[in-house]
Amino acid sequence: MGPHGLGYSDRSLTELSKKLTPADVPEVLTLLKDRTLSVGVQFALASQCGASIAPVREAVKQHQMDFTDASDVMDMVASFASCPSAAKAEARTAKKEIDQLQADDQARIAEESRRKAEDDARIQANSIKMIDPVRAKDLTHEERVEVYQRSLKAMGLNEKGPLTPAQKQMVDRMYKTMVLGEGGAPPRQ
Repeated sequence: MGPHGLGYSDRSLTELSKKLTPADVPEVLTLLKDRTLSVGVQFALASQCGASIAPVREAVKQHQMDFTDASDVMDMVASFASCPSAAKAEARTAKKEIDQLQADDQARIAEESRRKAEDDARIQANSIKMIDPVRAKDLTHEERVEVYQRSLKAMGLNEKGPLTPAQKQMVDRMYKTMVLGEGGAPPRQ
């Protein structure tokens, strides 16, 4: 639907620039908690031209504002006829910075996902080793603990959380078997 379909336009920016002041920017930013207000918040922030640039940039850095919303604010500031040239230039620079922050954040998330997938694959391989008494001897205590904790998590249990007596008995048996190696291969030291 877009902002114009919601009734926002250049006229809205002009009206908001007359009704709001730079002192209102921090309060407007608090409205971001309600996602249904995001387009209105973007227009309200953009209407304040240069006064919104630093607070929006900081809100993005603090993950209090969506990258796309912040980028849209900078685009509106850069194209709003009532904003001074210096504010327009600063908004274009800030948009590049926000876009880079987004790219960095996406790269960080991708790296975390890759690392998590590697850890999951390693733990899964170790859990398969535990089935074979000969291969189980190669596992360290720490590797056994990882497999044990992953097994508990997969069952929706927490050894420190509330457990029924039957669950407690099962968790204790799993610990003895998987971590201590009782009834199977003892862990490598």
